[in-house]
Amino acid sequence: MGESLLIGITSILVFGIGAQWAAWRFKLPAILLLLISGVLAGPVFGLLDPDQLMGDLLPPFISVSVAIILFEGGLSLRFSELKDIGSTVGNLVSIGVILTWGITAVSAYYLFVFDWELAILIGAILVVTGPTVIIPLLRQVRPSGQVGSILKWEGIVIDPIGAMLAVLVFEVILSTSFSAATSVAVISIMKTIFLGTLVGLGGAALIYFLLKRHLLPDYLQNPVNLMVVVTVFTISNMIQHESGLWATTLMGIALANQKTAHIRHIIEFKENLRVLLLSALFILLAARVELSSLIQNLSWDLAVFLAILILVARPLGVYISTYFSDINWREKLFLCWMAPRGVVAASISSIFAISLTQNGFEHADQLVPIVFLVIIGTVTIYGLPAAWVARKLGVAKPVPNGLLILGAHNWALKIAKAIKDEGFKVLVADTNWKYISQAKSMGLETYHGNILSEFAMEELDLDGVGRMLSLTPNDETNSLAALRFEDILGRSHVFQLAPNTQGEIENKDITSHLSGRILFHERLNYDNLSRFFTEHPEIQSKTFDEENPAGEFKEQIGEQYIPLFLIDSNNQIHPYTVNNPPSPTAGDKAFYIYLDEKTRQQIKQENPSIEASELE
Repeated sequence: MGESLLIGITSILVFGIGAQWAAWRFKLPAILLLLISGVLAGPVFGLLDPDQLMGDLLPPFISVSVAIILFEGGLSLRFSELKDIGSTVGNLVSIGVILTWGITAVSAYYLFVFDWELAILIGAILVVTGPTVIIPLLRQVRPSGQVGSILKWEGIVIDPIGAMLAVLVFEVILSTSFSAATSVAVISIMKTIFLGTLVGLGGAALIYFLLKRHLLPDYLQNPVNLMVVVTVFTISNMIQHESGLWATTLMGIALANQKTAHIRHIIEFKENLRVLLLSALFILLAARVELSSLIQNLSWDLAVFLAILILVARPLGVYISTYFSDINWREKLFLCWMAPRGVVAASISSIFAISLTQNGFEHADQLVPIVFLVIIGTVTIYGLPAAWVARKLGVAKPVPNGLLILGAHNWALKIAKAIKDEGFKVLVADTNWKYISQAKSMGLETYHGNILSEFAMEELDLDGVGRMLSLTPNDETNSLAALRFEDILGRSHVFQLAPNTQGEIENKDITSHLSGRILFHERLNYDNLSRFFTEHPEIQSKTFDEENPAGEFKEQIGEQYIPLFLIDSNNQIHPYTVNNPPSPTAGDKAFYIYLDEKTRQQIKQENPSIEASELE
């Protein structure tokens, strides 16, 4: 018994995190791979039985996990975004929900074996999209303009609204008197909104007070915040059934829009927790589905149902909701092509199906497989071509292949110009106006100001920028810039020069911990690179083919060449680094400084600490 439980827990982690990594590696929708992995772990290989593993803990675990995910989503919402998109978002989560609900319910009644009660219920369940699917797709697609903010707000806000709607329909179905159930439903909606808002804002106020008054040590801030989120969800649900999702979502939004308490570390913690919870949720939910029921419900009726959801319900809801907005037709089309269903639909259908079956509703057992097939279908159809659709409609931001270069001195501009001439976006930043003027005269895009200032992030145009090279003569500035931009671009995409103190053993651990990836070589600091560029001012390049094999170039690194960066055959740029430098192959193009014999001897004589062989 204990061994099977251990195998089940391990399966959740291996299949869940493995699916997340594969989705990142191959740029696929994570939800799709999680669902497939869950089916493999459960009904196919028999490694995981969620009901045996968790028993009665499964439903509350699902509910609490969804609440935490929605809280994390709420932390990403800013009221400032609603200035231009508020009416559109409001229409989508009201008019759009009603239209989708009605069209889905009618379609389910005529296409499946459901009676009107179950058809209306599945219509309510399938109005939600959700941040679990939308936000990863937005990160992958990178839509421009207002589209990204609209989809983010819609996906996060619609989850508690859809869950509340589905619960109310569920209560009406189980009620013996329709008139009494209707009045109860109206009262429940009002109580959910009022009490959920009250409890959610109370939780946000408590966290704000504790952080603002510094009543929590750093190591307890995330655990206490998690405790408050779960407590808010539980209290709200106890006061009013299924109002907890609304409360936790509002709690996240309230904390995100206060100005004085520092919550960045909370956001980072919740992002990591979201990945774990999302992985576990979909593995558990998918593992509960019987493979035979999925296969049994694969039919032309399901295909028609999906077509109605994708080609009728969503476009109609978007068109009516955005009729008076100023977004263009391309953005409206992309909104039509982005409504995948996610974890709330899966979790609610799983919980409702058990209760409905116990209450004698015929065909209630078909609820879960149909909802899961809709999730798989919408994620596949919307998700796989999403980036291609965005590019064709012209609503995708540029692929982030460009570089932000800090420092506009002479040889930094030479590197920037060489990269720009290859067709990459280059943004050069410096506080020295003379240097910036020189960069402008070379046709480079520039930013004049302190890159570490509070307002720099608002003023910088980082669209299309995926890497940062800090080339200033100041070691502290380089390290601080690397720390600043690793949160934006990722730790593997921030680079800096070797510090002037790198040669001192006592400083190595500090600089490696507080710096970006070291460029070129650990002894090639600003002064030494300036010396090399003085002797050989031109950056040279070489494309590798049969006449110029990459192997010969690699053998001469440190003897004749100081490599700077490599552009591979897929038009991706890779700066040369101390650890894990790029390895050139046929079709790649390397940029470098060429060292002749005279220069190498001169360097050795003037600076014995650097020998050519040490550059290998």
